[in-house]
Amino acid sequence: MKSDLTKSEIEKYVQEIFSKKSSPSEIKKAKKLAMSRKIMLGEYRKRFCKKCCSLFNSNNSEVRIKNGLKIIRCKECKTISRYKLKN
Repeated sequence: MKSDLTKSEIEKYVQEIFSKKSSPSEIKKAKKLAMSRKIMLGEYRKRFCKKCCSLFNSNNSEVRIKNGLKIIRCKECKTISRYKLKN
């Protein structure tokens, strides 16, 4: 899926998607565009579920901190994501 968009245009699009409340289909599209141009999502990748691509918020996710890990459980698809906490 190659597009005619430049790398900077895609970065702006990704920032725009994550700054507003987006649907899972928009997040999938932004992720696919970033992957096609080898753009790192950085901190954005921790803001949505890897399986169903829904944005995490207090209504659809459960956050626990345990043993130096941030554990996020998506309530929509029941997937668990684990991230190391910075020291």
